[in-house]
Amino acid sequence: MAWKYSKKVRDHYLHPRNVGEVNNADAIGEIGSMVCGDALKLTLSVDKTTDRILDAKFQTYGCGSAIASSSALTEIIIGMTIDEALNVSNQDLAEYLDGLPEEKMHCSVMGKEALEAAVANYRGEDHSHEEEDEGKIVCHCFAVTDRQIEKAITENSLTTVGQITNYTKAGGACGSCLGKIDTILQSVLSRSRPMPEPRQNDFEPIVKPEGKMSMFKKIRLIEEVLEKEIRPALGYDHGGLELLDIEGNTVYIRLTGKCHACTNNDSTLAFISSQLENILGEPIDLQNLE
Repeated sequence: MAWKYSKKVRDHYLHPRNVGEVNNADAIGEIGSMVCGDALKLTLSVDKTTDRILDAKFQTYGCGSAIASSSALTEIIIGMTIDEALNVSNQDLAEYLDGLPEEKMHCSVMGKEALEAAVANYRGEDHSHEEEDEGKIVCHCFAVTDRQIEKAITENSLTTVGQITNYTKAGGACGSCLGKIDTILQSVLSRSRPMPEPRQNDFEPIVKPEGKMSMFKKIRLIEEVLEKEIRPALGYDHGGLELLDIEGNTVYIRLTGKCHACTNNDSTLAFISSQLENILGEPIDLQNLE
């Protein structure tokens, strides 16, 4: 596949700045590995009085985008304080280079992670990748954890599994972890996109019944809740549902649209159950049939 690179990317690849290693470095950050195909070592000289970065050099094993991103990183952070440098994002690196192909965004992420590792080293902090700190490994081919995936989704507003692969390399080899990656993605998206207020202005409020209901009234009330409360809320996210059957307190439905394809619909089913139970005043056994 041929990717389109900006003139600035080509310039930093052909004429990389600050290559090498700072003598008597005050901060050292190393991430990646030769096995994974990308590795970066970042060394810094820091004024300990002001925490200002006096010099930065890099050594990298990777593609042209990795070299260009590392070169750009050193150019950007020299002269900054440590705290200012930490605010430099991988998106800032990409913009400095007049853009990177989306398939190569993981190279800019690598630079950000190397900087964080170097700062942790300077401050005497632990920057290990132990499971309890960095989460569980999802992609064993590239040693990418669930927390690294969640961080990439949140910081870069990712919405597809393909984008996650571009930014983290997770799923880019054997592909066996793609299902797990999608589950993480749907979970993060569901947390960041709260369910809207379900009631629409053109509906009269649903009146909670008093006393014991006949089965006929219960069915009519369930249908009313689904129509006025549930379907408008699901439709906000291009989803829906079909009411299949009602037997006692068991309600059989089928999620449709995007809700049907979602791999993490537990929150959706919990929302439907709570709405039904709130109006009916009794527990509901909600069954989603594929």
